[in-house]
Amino acid sequence: MTRIGVLISGSGSNLQSIIDTIKAGKINGEVVVVISNDAVAYGLTRAENSGIRTAVVKHGDYNKRRDFDAELVRILRENRVELVVLAGFMRIIGATLLNAFPDRVINIHPALLPSFPGTDGQAQAFAYGVKLAGCTVHFVDEEVDHGPIIIQAAVPVLSSDSKDDLKSRILSCEHKIFPHAIALYCDGKLRIEDRRVIIAGSDELLLAEESLISCPGLG
Repeated sequence: MTRIGVLISGSGSNLQSIIDTIKAGKINGEVVVVISNDAVAYGLTRAENSGIRTAVVKHGDYNKRRDFDAELVRILRENRVELVVLAGFMRIIGATLLNAFPDRVINIHPALLPSFPGTDGQAQAFAYGVKLAGCTVHFVDEEVDHGPIIIQAAVPVLSSDSKDDLKSRILSCEHKIFPHAIALYCDGKLRIEDRRVIIAGSDELLLAEESLISCPGLG
């Protein structure tokens, strides 16, 4: 069973989707610690309600990013974490953490990468006028929203949409594909070849079909 550490900054809705999927027996792993850079993040309450250990590491307490990252690494190692999951963690991860967990850090981004990296990907897509938006689960490297892509899901952008409508539609997909990606990792079904993530067996096609069918607007 894979020991998972989750880093958050806010409400923790993706964290909750991971917790719920684990409780349903669909992920061969357990969340052993949740770390936030914001002491009042509601995601900490979600973790505590599920009996998960929590920690707060305020980035403002550190003059250098590597020192902030080093404290994250200390806590993750203290909890014997094997997979690091960024679930709405609003800080850039540096080499200190990535070198401690090579190819073992994954992130969810609310856009179809490589388009619209950085903050507020949904609003970027909406402003650009795309007809398809979505979300991406990827391994993390030292460039922002750049690492090898594990799973993506697409949603339509409707003429009647507001930015909030689109954000809500994308978030529904995030809650589905993020736990899927974590389950695949925990089952040892992912491998990286250059920039491509290879999913073992027939899971890749099934996963693509499920992502399209289960996400609102494309089924």
